Parts: sequence; structure tokens; C-alpha cells
Amino acid sequence: MQTLDILIITAFLLGTTLFGILQGRTNRSSGDYFLGGRSIPWIVAMFSIVATETSVLTFVSIPGIAYRGDWSFLQLALGYILGRILVSIFLLPAYFREGITSIYEVIGKRFGRNIQKLASATFLLTRILADGVRFLATAVIVQAVTGWPLSISVLIIGIVTLTYTLAGGIKTVVWMDSIQFILYLCGGIITIFFILSQLDMELAQAVTTLGEAGKLSIINPDTHILTNPWAFVAAVTGGMLLSLSSHGVDHMMVQRTLGCRNLGEARKAMIGSGFFVFIQFSVFLLAGSLIFLFEGGRELPKDRELALFIVENLPAGLKGILLAGVLSAAMSTLSSSINALASSTVTDFLGGGQTLRKSRQISFAWAALLIAIALFFDESQHAIVILGLQIASFTYGGLLSLFLLSKSQRELHPSSLAAGLIAGMCGVYLLTFTPLAWTWYISAGLALNLATVMIAEYVHSWRS
Repeated sequence: MQTLDILIITAFLLGTTLFGILQGRTNRSSGDYFLGGRSIPWIVAMFSIVATETSVLTFVSIPGIAYRGDWSFLQLALGYILGRILVSIFLLPAYFREGITSIYEVIGKRFGRNIQKLASATFLLTRILADGVRFLATAVIVQAVTGWPLSISVLIIGIVTLTYTLAGGIKTVVWMDSIQFILYLCGGIITIFFILSQLDMELAQAVTTLGEAGKLSIINPDTHILTNPWAFVAAVTGGMLLSLSSHGVDHMMVQRTLGCRNLGEARKAMIGSGFFVFIQFSVFLLAGSLIFLFEGGRELPKDRELALFIVENLPAGLKGILLAGVLSAAMSTLSSSINALASSTVTDFLGGGQTLRKSRQISFAWAALLIAIALFFDESQHAIVILGLQIASFTYGGLLSLFLLSKSQRELHPSSLAAGLIAGMCGVYLLTFTPLAWTWYISAGLALNLATVMIAEYVHSWRS
């Protein structure tokens, strides 16, 4: 990086930190810290959802997917929209009716505190592992652009994010998410126009060239829907279940809507985020496809296609803006994760009612653990974005089943529910050794969980 790039990055990091500190002056209680006084505008909540879920994985891995293949990844986004509609219909009303701080309180009121704690612990485990992968994705691109070691990249991002998250709470997190979302989306758009100017092509001409090369295919007609995760039925169904789970039973995502003024605004934020994710994926897939044209299709290291393009081709200043976008993507997810982990811990394990100072101390502890985990993660043979989705698939089926069972009128034994949750996760782990596509993991975990609960209930009734 040149001096101008360093100045841009420094100004961005300092400005972010200062904003968090100033915003934090409005927090008076843990309720303000975790829910923003339930006064968050739905548009801000919507952008925060998008920024939190896609994060740096979008910036790093999705252009690489388009570079190496086509646009079939968009099939997942179609499923995302459907999943959010289901969340808005079946889950959000219950959350607002109960007036909760943590969504796992719904489980506690139905099945008792122990099952509430078990559900919350499952969420906590999922978040720290999945966000460790997101940290890795951040370090990959920052290392490629700056030459810094992965550990230094993680520590810089972690410390800055920790500072503004501890100071400002959820209100700062969602506003910063919105700003960061706009910043890194603009980064993708800037990349597109820069490449077109270098290729001396109109966008229509580039799209025609890519289409003729088969690089823009979205619908995958493969009939092997159980083994090919990108077959249309597998991808859309998997995306729908993933979104239903992640945005319906993962507290980090739902927390944004809980801060909205009412159910109607929460629904707008939830469903609108699905359409914005589709647009965002399209932008970064197009960037990856255009890089393919620019590079002539030469083989590049996996998940470093965009990073190498930034390093080798962008001029000073523009390179700094793009890196600020990368840091924005990373920090939005990390800040959201820290606040959600602390919120779930305070409400589900400590019974709520903690002071603002105690809430911040718990946030600090989770931030330290996330940074530590990120430092020990390593890359796999799969695209990083896929690894992140697979980790979530291990537990989402089990969590979703608990919320579905909470709507039944039947009395269920806590031991049956716990057995179902454990069986679902173990079953999904075993499925990783089979040819079954990962897009079916959530549905498999859901089915295993429900079946185990029913069998355990039958055994209880037989014994009695």
C-alpha cells in the first residue's frame, strides 16, 4: 500500500472508533445496550442484517466462485428470500408478542430454563465457530493486500471492533453495519466500473461475452439433487431452510429485528434484507466474472482472486477504499457477534437484569474468545464461504426443531428434547462422510431431531 491508502485506512479505523465512543453516551441500561431502546429504524436494521450475514465472505469468496465457475450461487439467494418470508409469518410474531430480549426465552417459557440454556449454548457454539471462519476470510484478503501476517490482521480488526462495540452497544453496531454495508457494496461497484474501463468494454458487451462462455448460468438443471449442492432444487431448498434457521432461530440475526419499533417494521427489515442480499450477491458475482475476463481466465489461488486483483491493478487511493470496504465487512459481523453472544449470555444464563458495566465485561470476554479462535483457524479445501455455511448447518436443524416443537400443545420431557438436539448434530456430522450435499444438512438435522424426540417420548410413555 502507498501513503494515500494508509491514510484512508487509518482515517476509517479512527472514525469508526470515535463514532462508537460518542454513540455509547446514550446507553443507560443493558436494555439500551442490547436492544437500542427498541427504536431502531427498520431500514437501518435491514442493512445491518445484510451486513452481518454476508460480511467479508461475500467480498472474498463469492467473486472467486464466479471466477472459477458461474452464477449458480444465486440459487441460494432465491431460497433466502423464501426463508425470510416464512420467518416473518411464523416466528417474528411470537417474539414480539412475548417482549423478549433473547429469542431463547420463548423456549424457556415453553420447556423450562434448562432447555433454554441448552438452546442458547448451541447458538453460542455455532457463532464462535462460524465467526472464526469469517475472521479467517478477513485475514486472507488483508494479508494479500497489505502483506501483514494473518495474526496481525485479526488483532487489528478485533481491537478496533471491540472498542466501538463495547462503547456503543447494539445501536452503534446496527448504524455502523449500515454504513459499512454501503461502503463495501460501493467497493464492489467501483471494481466493476474500473475493470470495464480497463477492458474498454461496455457492460452489455462484457455480459454477452461472459454469457457465451457459460459464466453467467444461474439455474443448474442437474437432477442429482441429493449429491450436487448446486442442483436447483437442492440449492433453493437448502437456501430456504438455511435462511429460515439463521434468521429465525439464530439470535444474532433476530436481534436486529427485536430492536425495531413494532412487528410491521421488523417484517419489512427481515424480508427486505433477502432482496438486498440477492442484489449484493449479483454485484460481487459480476465483479468475479469481470476479473475472469480481465485475467484471461488464468488460474489464481482460491479465495484470493479479488485480493490479487486489488494488489496488482488498482491505483493508490482506490486500493485504500477497497480495503476499507473489506475491513467494514469484517467488522460488521464481528461487532454483531460480540453483542449477540453477550445478550444471550446475560439473558439466558444469568437471568437478565445485569448492569451496563457487567454487560460490557461479558462482551469483552466473548470478543477475546472470538479473536483467539480466529487465530487458530486454518483454511480448508473448500471455498471459505461454503465452510462458514456448513458450520451453521450442524446446529440450525436442531434449533429450528425446538422452535417448531414449542408451538405444539403436547407436553414433552426435557430429556427427549436434549436427546433430539444432540442426535441431530451428531447425525449431521456423520453425513459429512457421505455423498449427501451440504445443502440438505439442515433438513436432515431437523428430521433426525424430531424423530429422536418422538421415539424418546414413546419410550417415556411405555415406561410409565
